[in-house]
Amino acid sequence: MTSSSLKRGVKRSVAESWSGVCYVAGRVGRWTPATWRSPGGQRVLVIAPHPDDELGCGGALLLHERAGDQVHVAYVTDGRGSGAGGLGPDEMAKRRRAEADAVRPVLRLAGTHWLGLREYEWDESALVPVLQDVLRQTTPQIVYAPSRVDFHPEHVRVARCLAGAIVDPGLHDVTVRVYQIQVPLTPVLTNLIAPIRAVVPELVEAMQCYRTQLGSIERLFRMKRYGASLYGLAGLAEEFWQVDRHAYGRLHAASGGDGADQAFRGVRYRPFTDPLAYLRGLGARRRLLALSTSP
Repeated sequence: MTSSSLKRGVKRSVAESWSGVCYVAGRVGRWTPATWRSPGGQRVLVIAPHPDDELGCGGALLLHERAGDQVHVAYVTDGRGSGAGGLGPDEMAKRRRAEADAVRPVLRLAGTHWLGLREYEWDESALVPVLQDVLRQTTPQIVYAPSRVDFHPEHVRVARCLAGAIVDPGLHDVTVRVYQIQVPLTPVLTNLIAPIRAVVPELVEAMQCYRTQLGSIERLFRMKRYGASLYGLAGLAEEFWQVDRHAYGRLHAASGGDGADQAFRGVRYRPFTDPLAYLRGLGARRRLLALSTSP
């Protein structure tokens, strides 16, 4: 056995052990979020801070397509800030644009909107009207939104801009589904679960389109396994926090304008400390839940 295969085996064994812990926790907690369904014929918009972030809800997007829904993805930044593979910023941005183009037919997206802001070099006040334009163009009934429960400054900034855009009184009401990228919602906030076992082969194919980001994407895959274990489902599952647009706006209006929230921790490259991502910031998640339900 080679050293690399041994390392992969150890990581797989550790992740499987944590899945078992999630299963036990779920049986003790008896959490019962609603199960994802689509009546068909819906218009769906995903706001992705970076190319590949849409894979946080990639299984649900494939299920939407199977149900006859039209799915659009808006890519906000060009992802040039990733240091993966030693690529320079311009080359990374070029690669990630090509990867986003490659994933469109795999996810069978009805449309994509490449905003292409230079990562870390954009102004929030300029993004809000752009997002309002995308919302008007696509007239979605469901918006998959980046999470307030995050520490990546670009994820948090994009989410805050969307919160400012989506409460515009000139826009129609939409259902907001907050999705996980690398920071778990946990059962404190998850109120909707999508069993995605039926579309896993297609989801894996979509993940492989993002060759520059496979190290990060592996964490998403683990989180989907943990999600299924927490709620007693077979295979993989995606977790969402479904709120109305005004609740989403309140969550971000209260953030104080910070670029990141250090209350939260993400799932790391190696799985050894994965439970810490679920345990750190539970009090902050409870405060956000209370804020989302306040009048």
